[in-house]
Amino acid sequence: MSRQRIDKWLWFARMVKTRTLAASIVSQGQVRLNKVKIAKPAQEVGPGDVITLAAHGRVRVLKVLAIGTRRGPASEAQTLYEDMADPAADAS
Repeated sequence: MSRQRIDKWLWFARMVKTRTLAASIVSQGQVRLNKVKIAKPAQEVGPGDVITLAAHGRVRVLKVLAIGTRRGPASEAQTLYEDMADPAADAS
């Protein structure tokens, strides 16, 4: 499986607490895939895609490295993406 629904991926990557919440933020237009705003939770993502997520009072830019197979521990979730945010911006 090389692609996965974005709502499922966000949940597996532990960006949100529930898959329903993931679908909601995608539907509200708070997610961009490769710089394009998306509105459908069924939009598929795969390795190499860049997700911009505005949630929890901050903006995260994530590069998809892998597709999840389950919602595991945080250490496993962190292997699914690379955080592309500027480390200097987090320090301020």
